[in-house]
Amino acid sequence: MFVLLLAPLLAQQIKDNDRQLIGIDVIEHLGDTIPSNLSFLDENGNSVKLSSLFITGKPTILTLAYYECPMLCTFVLNGLGEGLGKIPYSSGEDYKLITVSIDPNETPQHSTTKKDVYEKEYNKISWSFLVGDSIEIKSLSEALGFQYYYDLNLEEYAHPAVVFILTPDGVISRYLYGLHFWPQDLKLSLLEASKGRIGNTIDKLILYCFQYDPDAGSYVVFAANVMRLGGLVTVVIMGIFFGILWTKERKMMKRI
Repeated sequence: MFVLLLAPLLAQQIKDNDRQLIGIDVIEHLGDTIPSNLSFLDENGNSVKLSSLFITGKPTILTLAYYECPMLCTFVLNGLGEGLGKIPYSSGEDYKLITVSIDPNETPQHSTTKKDVYEKEYNKISWSFLVGDSIEIKSLSEALGFQYYYDLNLEEYAHPAVVFILTPDGVISRYLYGLHFWPQDLKLSLLEASKGRIGNTIDKLILYCFQYDPDAGSYVVFAANVMRLGGLVTVVIMGIFFGILWTKERKMMKRI
């Protein structure tokens, strides 16, 4: 009897949670370009256009968070920092790393505090933390398909855990989800977004052999390309082998 009485209350609670979760989502806009005229404040309180922070010819990693977040944002940023610390590319040289606060009440002082913490923790990484007004934040989040809301009861923002990879021109190239980001996924997504402008020849060959699988949420081996590459390598090896035989045969013929 107690269970029967409790069931309607549990059902109502689930429905209420479902209504709240509707406000948290990521609508992927792969191939779209984020607005180039969005302005934010940097750690020094200077107004900067987001696009002006991009490095010419290099990709950008962008995250949306807020600096007084008690839990999720910290997990995402920590996971990103740990993953980036394990790849051979340098932030500020091979790619740009930017975080924008979704809380319009946060100030450059919040940015400075966060920057100091993360650049000290991950000393190989140069990281820009920005704040802005609600209009600019909304424009950026809508362009990225990042849906979130402010929970009045908890006095916190509810939002998804995602990292955005942009091309040098600000085109959305890849979405990476979760709290832990595999170094391989970060490396391949940067290679993909840069269109071969970063990384060495071996990196580019590795990218050729992998493809992003949305279901797995990661890069997986692309068998067809591996077979093509294997066939090409076989042809090259055979060419070298027969070339050596032909050279030896010519030398022998000259001696005769």
